[in-house]
Amino acid sequence: MERVLMKGTEACAEAAIKAGCRYFFGYPITPQNEVASYMSKRMPEVGGVYLQGESELASINMVMGASAAGARAMTSSSSPGISLMQEGISYMVGCQLPGVIVNFVRGGPGLGGIGPAQSDYLQATKGGGHGDYNLVVLGPSSIQELVDLMKDAFEIADRYRNPVLILADGIIGQMMEAVQFKFEIDPTTLPDKTWALDGAKGRTKRLINSLDLVPERLEQHNWNLQAKFAQAAETELRWEEFLLDDAETVLVCFGTVARIAKKAIENARQKGIKVGMIRPISLWPFPQAPFQKFMAGAKRFLVVEMNAGQMLQDVRLAVCCQRPIRFSGKPGGTTFNPEMIEKLIWDLEEEGSK
Repeated sequence: MERVLMKGTEACAEAAIKAGCRYFFGYPITPQNEVASYMSKRMPEVGGVYLQGESELASINMVMGASAAGARAMTSSSSPGISLMQEGISYMVGCQLPGVIVNFVRGGPGLGGIGPAQSDYLQATKGGGHGDYNLVVLGPSSIQELVDLMKDAFEIADRYRNPVLILADGIIGQMMEAVQFKFEIDPTTLPDKTWALDGAKGRTKRLINSLDLVPERLEQHNWNLQAKFAQAAETELRWEEFLLDDAETVLVCFGTVARIAKKAIENARQKGIKVGMIRPISLWPFPQAPFQKFMAGAKRFLVVEMNAGQMLQDVRLAVCCQRPIRFSGKPGGTTFNPEMIEKLIWDLEEEGSK
């Protein structure tokens, strides 16, 4: 199978097209502008629609409209833009509409800077908009994984009639790697969406709406949503186990930091330190199983993130006070290198030997 050298943002766009997406709506923001630029060229070539909204608010509502008509639709942005989309995302959940949102995270809060960060973890995994809801959130650590997860994201969104968010960062968006596109879906072959607004055509009318002024009905609607989220929490778990069989120090990292940590772990292993890593890929639902699986051998956990400790909360719940947890973060747009993480591992090893 042919491998193609591509920038992360452009590979993301091509993967969405090959996953059957034919509607893209977005608004420019660094460091993900190439997604929209690529879509503006490719969508007309495949019979799709590219439209630059007048804002991020407009873009997410255009995704909602296309989804309501039964199409596979997506948008992409970066941190401040995703913040502006939160109301529309909540509306999509309330209307039970699928869609894919990609966030190439930059430093914050506020406008922050254009450096890579992982500081949107809590916004993504705990629901940044109003109401009781969840999104399935996927965190790639390479461009190839980003490509593969794009297909998964559209399938999950359709399966649960719920938006799916891919949480990447500026490094994954701007770096280049060789990738393979192992799938190509013809949108006309996708299963019919029997709920879509495609014109009555003599059938019973359909309604897509998130407003219900009868409290009892709205409560039941929310319980129905919760049942759907519970099903997703059981079936959409994804994680990677790296050199964990005899690990006494277990790193927990996601996305770009995880691939940097692998080199640090390999270096530390060569010097006799028993260290491994749990890498959550589904950030929601958060995979707790590997923590229990390797708890017996683990003496300590080290959480490393490009933020001030947002995934740390989920790791604490997974470890459940059974082992000490240390944290190291870089909020605001800077990142780690392997030497930094290796020093963290050494420091923990020395602390444990005292």
